[in-house]
Amino acid sequence: MIGKLTGTLGDKNPPQVLVECSGVGYEVQVPMSTFYNLPSLGDKVSLLTHFVVREDAQILYGFETSSEREAFRQLIKISGVGPRTALAILSGMSVAELAQAITLQESGRLVKVPGIGKKTAERLLLELKGKLGADIGATRSVASDAQADILQALVALGYSDKEAALSLKALPAGVGVSEGIKLALKALSRA
Repeated sequence: MIGKLTGTLGDKNPPQVLVECSGVGYEVQVPMSTFYNLPSLGDKVSLLTHFVVREDAQILYGFETSSEREAFRQLIKISGVGPRTALAILSGMSVAELAQAITLQESGRLVKVPGIGKKTAERLLLELKGKLGADIGATRSVASDAQADILQALVALGYSDKEAALSLKALPAGVGVSEGIKLALKALSRA
């Protein structure tokens, strides 16, 4: 319904901001990653938004980038993860860090976010696998299916997630699964 707000930043009170647009002030909930990048009070601001209508409230969520908004939308689709929890996740880690945690299946990074327990973290990893990392793009080069398969194979062989992820860094771009596993095992045996 409301996709974007452009106006003057009227107030900042984490996690809420007030954006004044043509005489109307919109209260917008934002993740801390967006909050830290806001301009000074009275300056022009533009936020991409997601409008949530509930039985007892209508809430507007704002994001600096489209990748943040897309991550938020993916998160709230998961059973047991509401907008407040999704905002906490995006406040606790960047979209790239979240995508990387999902790609590497690192539940420990998600558990560090307040309000996320072990079961919720595992559900997030399971339901977002292949969605968030591929759509939003992790900072690492693990975006390809081949590297994800190589990572899974190394973990299945008994290597820790950390060891397997480190061995992926040494692989050449575009390497196939079988060749990648061989190269990664050589690298791991030298370490």
